[in-house]
Amino acid sequence: MSRTGGLVAAWGLFTVLPAPAVDEITADLARRAIRSMPLVGLGLGVLAGAAASLVEVLGAGQPLALAAGLAVLAMATGCLHLDGLADTADGLGSRKPAEQALSIMKQSDIGPMGVTAIILVLALEIAAGASPHLGGWRGVWLLVTMPMVARVAAVAATGRWVPCARKGGFGALFAGLTSRVTLAASMLAVILACAGSGYLLFGWRSAAAAFLACLAAWAVEMLWQRHILARLHGLTGDTFGSLIEMTGLVYVLVLAMVA
Repeated sequence: MSRTGGLVAAWGLFTVLPAPAVDEITADLARRAIRSMPLVGLGLGVLAGAAASLVEVLGAGQPLALAAGLAVLAMATGCLHLDGLADTADGLGSRKPAEQALSIMKQSDIGPMGVTAIILVLALEIAAGASPHLGGWRGVWLLVTMPMVARVAAVAATGRWVPCARKGGFGALFAGLTSRVTLAASMLAVILACAGSGYLLFGWRSAAAAFLACLAAWAVEMLWQRHILARLHGLTGDTFGSLIEMTGLVYVLVLAMVA
């Protein structure tokens, strides 16, 4: 059994930030790494929140603060999940049968569907930052919590009931590892963290908004996952990225409307 901790492994595998090298990904290590994904999201959120806080302190405005935080997230992950979003959009947007769509997703270039998907997601997130509901330090709170909420999608995507589209891809290393109990525990812990921090910082309205935003984000994640499964008959590492990005987007949009 690997001596590497799940959080350390997840940090090294899913970010480009300094971390001990992972020599071998065993099933047990992969399971512990996926279980740690929300904590990785929290760590990334703290970095994004710090960047946004600096912009806020300098008085450069809320949209730029959110854009700075999103830029930190993208750089810290090596644009891994945005790349997955783009590849998934290209594959599904091709309207080809599953095997051909998967072949398109595997190519290294990016098509118009992928470019459009990235632009739309980032534009919507930055526009949401201009919402009066997210003024001041609420925008920083959003950035700290959003990556954690989004990465619950990765836990859900690795459920034992979810098939894998490619047997030899990176996503196959993490397929079918998560139990329903683990998923439920991750969701509960993240909801408590988001709603609890919202209440402590801003009161009951923000706590209720965070609770609603988490549920809405994960509901959309389930629908998006179901659509991908219907089209591709399984998930891949790229689709994990698209699930994370879509979940984060919905969380941001709901908070922008009701926080």
